Amino acid sequence: MIHVGTCGFCEKHSKYYRDFDTVEVQQTFYRILRDTTLERWKRKAPNGFVFSIKAFQGVTHPANSPTWLRSNVKPSKNVGLLRPNGEVLHFWRLTLREAELLGARFILIQLPRSFKETEESFANAEGFFSMIERGDFEIAVELRGWSEMGIKRFVREFDVIDVTDPLVRIPLHRGEINYYRLHGRYENGRIVYVHQYGEDELKKARDRVVGWNHSESFVYFNNSNMCEDAKRFRKMVRELLG
Repeated sequence: MIHVGTCGFCEKHSKYYRDFDTVEVQQTFYRILRDTTLERWKRKAPNGFVFSIKAFQGVTHPANSPTWLRSNVKPSKNVGLLRPNGEVLHFWRLTLREAELLGARFILIQLPRSFKETEESFANAEGFFSMIERGDFEIAVELRGWSEMGIKRFVREFDVIDVTDPLVRIPLHRGEINYYRLHGRYENGRIVYVHQYGEDELKKARDRVVGWNHSESFVYFNNSNMCEDAKRFRKMVRELLG
């Protein structure tokens, strides 16, 4: 089965719940949300709707990341990069609690480019994954700037889902569930989010997602035209699969 949504609610929640069957919640990356907010979203979502939440940036992003400017938490120098210390583990527990309140299925760990493909990063990850509770959640990891060999080693060693763009490469994890994020176009290794996907791009992405599908695939658009593009993509998938 192919599920399609966007990174963040791209329209009013009530309409979004009619148009899509999954969402990747972005607010949980920037801020610690109120319990009542998460409980309300869960209560209003239809049966079978799938939530994925993005792990709080205290788990992934160091204090010099500009993303902290949007946060309601002041970071210390010890945060981010999967460092297996008390602060990072505290922020993971907060993420885990939010996922439980929302009834999420996935927790996305999006790592910044400053999380380099080094043995230090593997050591951090080894300590982190050996210490955390995973609950019943699927953990998906997006690594940026890594080689395919490094990504393959990481996702298989730590038993996580490899998050990729279907227009870039095939997923490298062993599991039956695939998780895709389409950010826009790429220029000199950088993401350009201001992008509207053409018909050929969407058809190519659809054919790859369907061809690589095992049991389930989740496709999230994160470009400037994500709402319209996600709807077009979902229509294409339905036309192909019936």
